[in-house]
Amino acid sequence: MNTLQNLHQHTVFCDGKDTPEEVVKAAIAKNFGAIGFSGHVYMHYEKDYSMSYTAQEQYKQEVARLKEAYRDHIEVYCGLEYDFCSDASQEGFDYLIGSIHGLKIDGQDIEVDHTAQRVREVIDTHFGGDGLAYARAYYRDLATLPEYGRFDILGHFDLITKHKEKVTLFDDTCKEYRDAALEAASALAGKIPFFEVNTGAIARGNRTSPYPDAFLIRELKNLGFGAVISSDCHDVRFIDCWFKEAQELLAACGFREKYILTKNGFQAVGIFE
Repeated sequence: MNTLQNLHQHTVFCDGKDTPEEVVKAAIAKNFGAIGFSGHVYMHYEKDYSMSYTAQEQYKQEVARLKEAYRDHIEVYCGLEYDFCSDASQEGFDYLIGSIHGLKIDGQDIEVDHTAQRVREVIDTHFGGDGLAYARAYYRDLATLPEYGRFDILGHFDLITKHKEKVTLFDDTCKEYRDAALEAASALAGKIPFFEVNTGAIARGNRTSPYPDAFLIRELKNLGFGAVISSDCHDVRFIDCWFKEAQELLAACGFREKYILTKNGFQAVGIFE
């Protein structure tokens, strides 16, 4: 079985650079066994890079066309990256990634997957400059994801550490931060079966290691989560970014298997298969 695949893949339907067909061709050229698309669901505060309701249906139709057109070459799956602030349909997808890119603050949905400067403004404006309060709010909202759907994969668990190698917004090594993160992980255990080792921040030059940090990977294992490796790809040049190193990281954190999507659902395979 060819186990090489990426299930976190964006295209021109949201904020990716490539068409779905260009992605499929690139995946075939890289000898992938499968490719899974995961367009951003509509988010009213992120209209520029999420799909409209109409675009979401067009996206599903295009992926369905590619499934048939390339069925002799690669498995093609249609997924959706769903945010807790959306009310778009979750029907008709092969899998769902649950992520949050914003916070609910004083009745508003505030985008936080942004530049370091913008995040600092959010911290100063809404949290009195307290970065740890911001982190606690993020993990509080992350823990509510199961209220919004039945998700297969937990997306970029510690997204708020995106800028940590370039600027200090909070101390992600302190007990208070880690307690908040681990509380969210415990709340999600048994509700979302898989988490992703997400290499997207590496591809985009924001980090030199994937989401989530190693201490979280170990705890997610202890809590019973299975692991999926994904590149959160927005540019097909990086479709398999850091996959080999991600396997090694999982192994170092105690994992002996990873999960891939098949026609029969998610299946465990060896880490290095």
